[in-house]
Amino acid sequence: METNRRIIVLGTSIGGVDALMRLVPALAPDIAAPLVLVSHIGAHRSHLPELLRARTTLPVDFVRDGSEPLAGHVYVAPPDHHVLLEGARLKLFRGPKEHHARPAINPLFRSAALDYGARAIGVILTGMLDDGAAGLQAIRRCGGTTVVQDPREAYAPGMPRAALAGGPVDHVVGLAELGPLLNRLAQPLAEVTRVKAPQSLCIEHGISLGSGSLQNLLQVASPSGYSCPECGGALFELRERDPLRFLCHTGHAFSLRSLLQTHSGATEEKLWSSLRTLQEKKALLERIATEDGLLSAEEAGEALAEANQLAVILDQLKALLQRVPSSVDLSEDETTGNGAPQSG
Repeated sequence: METNRRIIVLGTSIGGVDALMRLVPALAPDIAAPLVLVSHIGAHRSHLPELLRARTTLPVDFVRDGSEPLAGHVYVAPPDHHVLLEGARLKLFRGPKEHHARPAINPLFRSAALDYGARAIGVILTGMLDDGAAGLQAIRRCGGTTVVQDPREAYAPGMPRAALAGGPVDHVVGLAELGPLLNRLAQPLAEVTRVKAPQSLCIEHGISLGSGSLQNLLQVASPSGYSCPECGGALFELRERDPLRFLCHTGHAFSLRSLLQTHSGATEEKLWSSLRTLQEKKALLERIATEDGLLSAEEAGEALAEANQLAVILDQLKALLQRVPSSVDLSEDETTGNGAPQSG
């Protein structure tokens, strides 16, 4: 592999299918770098490669574990797997979710920063919340080039805005400008400036791969007082705040926004579970109170009184559930590029 060859890594979510179907045709047939992309598809079957192949002559396919990324090829993260770059090879990793997503953008961007350094080009397109913001800054800190879609034209401006808020960015462009920009940036570097990767970034990436330890985590983070909504373990707040994020020692990672969002979804599930349990208890109390010979008259009266109390609580719980905000869905409808229900 040429040591000056560049690589483009791209992350998107809601609205990303439409954006990619506009971007990929603008990439030159002889673009000098591979493009590796992550879209938040969860564990759902994805038709993204075939959708993109219909718009370009560039080869487009899912990432194959251990393959070398070739210039002029587009590689798509497959369902339910993170994609990493390691030793200039593409790796599939079914590791801990980040921002409640797998595939997630940050693991790919971090690995590109560590593996390619100044030769990495990170791109953030439309999406909600803030996956990719920390990864983009990792690329910047390792000397790479950072690009963000202009949030004013993004279908969902959350991810572009978060990327811009996370620190300096080299290019902020609309989709019409992005293809020509990437064609220029993809050219091999005449001279590669080597930037030593921050130790904190190496430790964070190691923990996300499952090769770290609690001792490693304590070198870069402090106990937060929050629990991980994925595994129930303790969350630690990373001292590197570009942006603020949390990590548990098993590798689950969150920003402040994605942590709140994931907890909100868990809260709603638990409230519905409580509603079901209380409804069943009320029905059982009413049944036992009316079955001949099971309870004395006094006991039957107490059971009915408790059932009536539960009826009041159930009404209050139903009213509360009407006010619980719905959780944001990061999966994609690949026909329209809009959000679709995610079950996995």
